[in-house]
Amino acid sequence: MSQPRVVREVVLLGSTGSIGTQAIDVVRRNPDKFRVVGLLGGGGRVDLLAQQALDLGVEVVGVAAASAAQDLQIAFYAEASKRGFRRGEFAVPKILAGPEAAIEIAAWPCDVVLNGVTGSVGLAPTLSALAAGRTVALANKESLVAGGPLVLDALDGDPDRLIPVDSEHSALAQCLRGGRREEVRKLVLTASGGPFRGKRREELAAVTREQALAHPTWDMGPFVTINSATLMNKGLELIEAHLFFGVPYDDIAVVVHPQSLVHSMVEFYDGSTIAQVSPPDMRLPIALALGWPDRVPEAQRPMDWTTAQTMTFFPLDDEAFPSVGLARDSGKRGGTAPAVFNAANEEAVGAFLAGKLPFVRIVDIVAEVLSEHEVIAKPTLEEVYATEREARAAAGRLIEREGTVVSR
Repeated sequence: MSQPRVVREVVLLGSTGSIGTQAIDVVRRNPDKFRVVGLLGGGGRVDLLAQQALDLGVEVVGVAAASAAQDLQIAFYAEASKRGFRRGEFAVPKILAGPEAAIEIAAWPCDVVLNGVTGSVGLAPTLSALAAGRTVALANKESLVAGGPLVLDALDGDPDRLIPVDSEHSALAQCLRGGRREEVRKLVLTASGGPFRGKRREELAAVTREQALAHPTWDMGPFVTINSATLMNKGLELIEAHLFFGVPYDDIAVVVHPQSLVHSMVEFYDGSTIAQVSPPDMRLPIALALGWPDRVPEAQRPMDWTTAQTMTFFPLDDEAFPSVGLARDSGKRGGTAPAVFNAANEEAVGAFLAGKLPFVRIVDIVAEVLSEHEVIAKPTLEEVYATEREARAAAGRLIEREGTVVSR
């Protein structure tokens, strides 16, 4: 007798963002594999969140802003009415709002929680999901960077409950299937190089907001795009890679690959290197994380090997882009240092986007804040958040001293 198909139940945190909407696309195309039971969206997009909740028939839906609860309820019933539904003809989900909504929804009964929220506010939901015994598909890199020791402790010795969604770490996870961990010599993270690949530091002094937001490969939000332009994203990913896979920092390299087709590589001690190659599309790592360890058929289009392909690789220019080296140093310091690295960077990027800080000063501000920080080796959640507040305040004071208005 054939075994019945098992549908994996999913909770999506950050459902109205880029990762969340692409995850819903994956779910819709694979109804025999996935069913969404819970959603957490941004407070500013309640209409989209209501549409998602009605489309998917979820059990619970929430927003982080307590003030948005009534707006969400109104939007939900308005959407149902627009579709011609009468009361009793559709399931009304439980509606949660406020800072605790994400924590409660993250622990909702399900198989996997995809954490796609932005910022270190995603740390508490990650810990909540792991404490409830859920598998976490992690797109919220700040969870691991800011709260690495806490997240690793919450895994309780079961690393298979934390699955990467970032394309680079998904690639590494796939490549690592090609050999035993003790055979690994090096992890190689690839970076597109952003819009300023090949530029010297002095050439970056007059970079404008519009220039920094013009990413050559990926279509992302402004914060992530600026992180790509400074290569801070690669620094964050280096810290993540160490925490995800337990490989020493000195054995994690970064190489510039402008085509963004090779998403990362693993070098083994016999001299072999295994690479994961696919067109730049987040649906593949999302689908793999939701279905891990199984692959989802037709998650995205494959490479077209009938046409000519060019793949080039360049060494990282540490002088023009010191962010990766700074991340490596903060990772080695451990404890709260990566949380400071992340929080100070968020503050500096925000200042650059607001025209208050030159582009080249983003990484400098982070370095200065880190130099003054006294590391807490094994912080509590409260200490992580307190450290972040202190780092943001310190970065803010340095930014105020700049007295600079940048051309936009």
